[in-house]
Amino acid sequence: MRVDGNIGGAIDGTGGGDLAGIAEQVAARMREFVLALQAIWASWQDGSRLDFRGEFYQHTLMTPMFSPPPNPWGPPPVLLAAVGPRMTTVAAEAADGMLVHGFTTERYLREITLPLIHDGLRASGRDRFSICYPGLVATGDTDADLEIAVTAVREQLAFYGATPAYRPVLDLHGWADLHTDLHQLSVRGEWAAMTGLIDDTMLHTFAVVGRPDRVGPEIHRRFGDIVDRYTLYTPYPLPEQTRLRIVTSLHHATGTAA
Repeated sequence: MRVDGNIGGAIDGTGGGDLAGIAEQVAARMREFVLALQAIWASWQDGSRLDFRGEFYQHTLMTPMFSPPPNPWGPPPVLLAAVGPRMTTVAAEAADGMLVHGFTTERYLREITLPLIHDGLRASGRDRFSICYPGLVATGDTDADLEIAVTAVREQLAFYGATPAYRPVLDLHGWADLHTDLHQLSVRGEWAAMTGLIDDTMLHTFAVVGRPDRVGPEIHRRFGDIVDRYTLYTPYPLPEQTRLRIVTSLHHATGTAA
């Protein structure tokens, strides 16, 4: 059985305040948390004395009672959830991989995220790193099913787009004004109106949209060379058979079909 340690930081992105200052502190604390966790696991793995002393965390005692035997496969990899540049840099410099946020586009990944990851890996002297992406998908076997899926994905995008912490993704695409409108509507609780602001261009930029047999090839076209693990992010009920058809179409697209 494989176990990955997945962690992430969050701030109250829908409110005001000094978000930049808060984000900087969260990133620094998260970096130290990852390093502390790795120090604890290292003491279990090789029996070395635990002596981690940081600004936020101190771990200097590990008793035999709480020490499991060494794992024959080594310590679990730590994957850190990130969106902005600070946490992405922390992931690349300290963690074993990154969980990309669902509110991400292919362009943002290639132009913003990947260069930060490469810089972070270079700074830490490492070259092994996993990128995992829960990508938004709107699909269905019938027109009615597809419409339900599209509406659900528009609602999800409207919610994310109203969050200041995720604004840089919209900024890259020239949609800064949309964030302002979505945020103001969210403060007033006008959620239905927010969904109507997500046009087809934004929908298809953030999500893979289409029949199940067409979804796999499109996922591969967009992310096949940059993502190690892709998860279907469907904020609506998706039948298992439909999910299987998507996976099968992806295997055919990648040439790994049985």
